[in-house]
Amino acid sequence: MATDSPPHTKAAVLGILRAADQLRRRGAALLEPYGVTLQQYNVLRILRGARPDGLCTLTIAERMIEQTPGITRLIDRLEAKKLVKRERSDEDRRQVWCRIAPEGLRLLARLDQPVADLDRAVVAGLARADQERLAELLAVVHQEPD
Repeated sequence: MATDSPPHTKAAVLGILRAADQLRRRGAALLEPYGVTLQQYNVLRILRGARPDGLCTLTIAERMIEQTPGITRLIDRLEAKKLVKRERSDEDRRQVWCRIAPEGLRLLARLDQPVADLDRAVVAGLARADQERLAELLAVVHQEPD
């Protein structure tokens, strides 16, 4: 017979869910005027970090903050906006390599400061040591179970 979670467990999980929702809403509102979604922004950041070689679509999908089954459609949209370039591998035609385009780099450069400001605002009420401890605790929470 299943039992209910203890109140402290429910409170912790509810707090994580509420914080994640607030972060998602604030991030989406920040990015909307720039014409990109949170997932598109995540792909652009991943590809900026993978310069100059780029990454295959499966690797991008693995590195996403929020897992998505539609990585190809996501990259399609970024390519249509001229933020990403794709090419098929010469060695394996099934593999598609993606690289951030110059326009994608320019967009990220415009977003770097507003995103950093949002990051700071989110944790502004926490001392540095508390921010570090929170990061450690959340790393434990989001680990894959063995």
